[in-house]
Amino acid sequence: MTNDQAIAFSVLSLTLVLFAWGKWRYDVVAAGALFTLVAVGIVEPQQALVGFGHPAVITVAAVLVISRALRNSGAVSLLARQLKPFAVNPTAHVLSLCVVVAICSAFMNNVGALALLLPVALKSAAERKCSPAIIMMPLAFASILGGMVTMIGTPPNIIIATYRGGLEGTAGPFGMFDFSPVGGVVAVGGVIFVALGGWRLIPRRVNESPAHEALAGIGEYITEVRIPETSKLVGERVGQIEELSGERLELIGRIDRGGRFSRSSPRHAIEPAEQFLVKADPAHLSDLLNEYGLELTRSTQRRIDNLETRDHAFLEAVVTPGSPLVGRDRQYLRRRSAGAAVLLAIARQGRPIRRRLADVPFRAGDVLLLQGEEEDLETTFGRLGLLTLEGRDLAVVRFGRIAEALAIFAVAIGLAIAGLLPTPIAFLGAILAYVVVGILPAREIYREIDWPIIVLLGALLPVSEALQSTGGSALLANAILHLTSGLPAVIVVGLVMVATMCLSDVINNAATALVMAPVAVQIGTALEVSADPFLMAVAVGASCAFLTPIGHQSNALVMGPGGYHFGDYWRMGLPLEILIVLVATPLILLVWPL
Repeated sequence: MTNDQAIAFSVLSLTLVLFAWGKWRYDVVAAGALFTLVAVGIVEPQQALVGFGHPAVITVAAVLVISRALRNSGAVSLLARQLKPFAVNPTAHVLSLCVVVAICSAFMNNVGALALLLPVALKSAAERKCSPAIIMMPLAFASILGGMVTMIGTPPNIIIATYRGGLEGTAGPFGMFDFSPVGGVVAVGGVIFVALGGWRLIPRRVNESPAHEALAGIGEYITEVRIPETSKLVGERVGQIEELSGERLELIGRIDRGGRFSRSSPRHAIEPAEQFLVKADPAHLSDLLNEYGLELTRSTQRRIDNLETRDHAFLEAVVTPGSPLVGRDRQYLRRRSAGAAVLLAIARQGRPIRRRLADVPFRAGDVLLLQGEEEDLETTFGRLGLLTLEGRDLAVVRFGRIAEALAIFAVAIGLAIAGLLPTPIAFLGAILAYVVVGILPAREIYREIDWPIIVLLGALLPVSEALQSTGGSALLANAILHLTSGLPAVIVVGLVMVATMCLSDVINNAATALVMAPVAVQIGTALEVSADPFLMAVAVGASCAFLTPIGHQSNALVMGPGGYHFGDYWRMGLPLEILIVLVATPLILLVWPL
């Protein structure tokens, strides 16, 4: 191993560790990796920023904007409104939602498709009086599966398609529907699995949560309360409160006058004016405040009193993966909303909250209980990337706008398929058409782009090239070939897919595709066969992040509304990934022979 290879591997390994750790956002980590390789001389300074002009980056950004235009037109909403007659039982309910989100994900960004269907799913779950937990995870998985069908459904497909276009001796990039023979079968089989029986693998403690009465299906809210002199809890022992309230209320710890949090002894007798961090079911929170004479803390109450209007609304919203709130605190929320939104409580699955609300950094998947004027809150939600969970009925849309939007999109796809225009240029033309006809306001163009993903791609493309130029990709490929020496090609393709799946479960799927694409090409070169089946294995594997909530944004988005814990995903995700490997591996070799 040369010095350059050692440095490239060290930087890449540290980058993957930081991705999995999650302390710093992935775009910051990727930028740091690029800076390091430039500083040590492995990446030339004049080549450091070429990734931001790469066709894959432009296509990902364009797809995100087109997704907004399709949502504005009402095309997906009209389709979603037809679901109500199918919600006759849990299986039909899950299947109908999964089919719609999978179809939408094939032709628009899959996270955008999930975000659009999420309130619809929550509304229908509330009407059927069933736990959203049996719907949220299947819905997220179906959105991921649907993205495998076309080139534009998910970033890994876009990356693999354009990466192939830059290889010598190939017929150019993969086309729009080159992924469909394999991705379509995988998507159909996967949706059938999660809808017909996979949802039953979700832990019963989640399915039977009493929180199903709450529209968002949240397990527990964390908030701060003050004990007035008239409270029924004065004199009671901390350890007795949970039993006294019928397990509806738990005192997590005490907040002293200096604002510091500390655990309370179960034998501590509650005194007037004390403040506690409490945990309660959202369906019971308001009743508990009245029943035991509790008050919100003075700081929270003061902010509510300062709201200028009396027309207040209580709304629940989930923090999306791309929200600027991720990693920020309550003060940032108050500043960005100009005081219009008051944070009353926060619900989080996976990790307990052991600090004051003012000190809690928001995470993707957190569900916030906010109070303010409804119109102001809706504006705030759009600006801060919050997804309302109130589940109101869908707005009425005019078919003329839908037909117009779909026609523009169809023309763009047709131009790309026919080879008359490169895909990024065709999509940029579609965006301009949407703006001209009024379907997409100009102010929404840049708002819809997930800039951290764009920075991630633009920064990691040169890093990926450095791995290849130093010979690092060849070393990894040789290691895989050594492990599979003498085995059939189907085993090698399957191993590449499994390795990519494992990586995608802990880091961003786009980053996974960038890391594994050159390795796949090197394996094909070493075997003196076509690299296409190995690239397709990477495309499928990078999209299959079903074991954890951190590998894909869709998984993170449903964690709070579904009330899931970190370890819940693999229960349905592991058999799904096994099924995909068994189906996709021979299918890839059939469609893309060596």
